[in-house]
Amino acid sequence: MIKTQILTSELRENLKRVMQIEISKMPEYLDSLEPKDKINILCKLMPYVFPKVEDINCKDNEPLSW
Repeated sequence: MIKTQILTSELRENLKRVMQIEISKMPEYLDSLEPKDKINILCKLMPYVFPKVEDINCKDNEPLSW
């Protein structure tokens, strides 16, 4: 079990480093894309940046709380 935890920890750290490097290169990657592909990628990334919007349901005569 300990060996697995060490491997998992190392894997996470390595993946974290790779992701940081790739994220730092994102502007270059995006600039190299065609506009339609750039928009497609940005739309796919949006859920990771912006919180999801949730519906709010109100009943008649129910006070709104903000």
